[in-house]
Amino acid sequence: MTTIDRGFGLRQMLNKVPEVTLYFWVIKVLCTTVGETASDYLSENVGLGLTKTTFITAGLLIVTLVFQFRLLRYVAGVYWTGIVLISVVGTQITDNLHDNHGVALTVETSLFGGLLAIAFLAWWLSERTLSIHTIYTTRREAFYWLVVLFTFALGTAGGDLIAERYSLGYTWALLLFVGAIALVAALHYGLHMNAVWSFWLAYILTRPLGASTGDLLSAARKDGGLGLGTTVTSFAFLGAILAVVTFLTITKRDVTEIEAESRHAESHASVLLVAGWTAATPAMLDAVRDRIARGPATFHLLVPNPSDHAEITDGERRRHHEDGERVLALALPLLEEATGGPVDGSVSIRNDAMDAVEETLRDGEFHEIVVATMPKHVSHWLHVDLPRRLSRTGLPVTTVTAGERAVTIADDRVAVAAER
Repeated sequence: MTTIDRGFGLRQMLNKVPEVTLYFWVIKVLCTTVGETASDYLSENVGLGLTKTTFITAGLLIVTLVFQFRLLRYVAGVYWTGIVLISVVGTQITDNLHDNHGVALTVETSLFGGLLAIAFLAWWLSERTLSIHTIYTTRREAFYWLVVLFTFALGTAGGDLIAERYSLGYTWALLLFVGAIALVAALHYGLHMNAVWSFWLAYILTRPLGASTGDLLSAARKDGGLGLGTTVTSFAFLGAILAVVTFLTITKRDVTEIEAESRHAESHASVLLVAGWTAATPAMLDAVRDRIARGPATFHLLVPNPSDHAEITDGERRRHHEDGERVLALALPLLEEATGGPVDGSVSIRNDAMDAVEETLRDGEFHEIVVATMPKHVSHWLHVDLPRRLSRTGLPVTTVTAGERAVTIADDRVAVAAER
């Protein structure tokens, strides 16, 4: 008997964040400026007050994020609406704590810095990446928006702290943050500082940069500003954001490479096959034929090391590796016959199937995973819920379970050991 389970409820998401280009940073600064001026406009000019404004904008943010999370790819209008609102909300959280509850800016800066560090750590421990080019699962997207909120709150608190403690004035504060961002850029491009950390440092610094820009434009001339007011500044910058987002929506200039590759993958996919001795069973061959019937694809067979555990001698490792090579020798000709084309394969040194897959995904580009397991009552992979763990990679997962009589290419002891 062969059973096939597709997807485990996984949405086939493409990257949910735009490509980091000049357009990205321009809109980011515009949004952070609006976050500063719009907050003041709504609470003071409109007369809503800080608390009511916070609840209203937080409600709008939640509604926007509901739409954002339901999308399967980056949509400029929805994404940047979320950034504008989260910029306002981040500002208002900081202002509420300071103005209404008397929390010192030093405490706020330390608090949000700590929360941001915890969010980054949790994101890394869960996903092993902080890259915004891999936001194609709901879990990663949730971490992303949480981190963004904390960056806005931290940027607001840190920017206000520097402005109040050193009384720099709006122009000098603006130049200070421009210089800090230029330093990050120099470290990244000149000394090859890690791209991910360079991005997040610049992301945090653009918040006080935008706030200083907003204050400089909106503040009265007697206070050192240009006297445009929060109304003119807010609507001017919102208009600029709308113009740039409309341009990007039409031109797709900020669509990420991952999304472009995924669109191409819809016509030609690279499929990772994960199996032990089940690689040559009718269940796997039928799954491969079914995939070929749905469109062009290339295949790579990954055989995790068939040992029971990682702590083995060199002699045992070689023997188990030879078992894996026998799986390849047996399965590849049958898979090539089923696909009508070449199929390559490899034997991993990792005995844990999840570790083997993650290592292979780091070394190559794949768009789908097909995993073949032993029958349920003897399957270690099903026992540790490997298919659902694989779904966390963000790739569509197809699971096939071989029937009892299909696993006749080795005795039961060797067959079960090969899957473990």
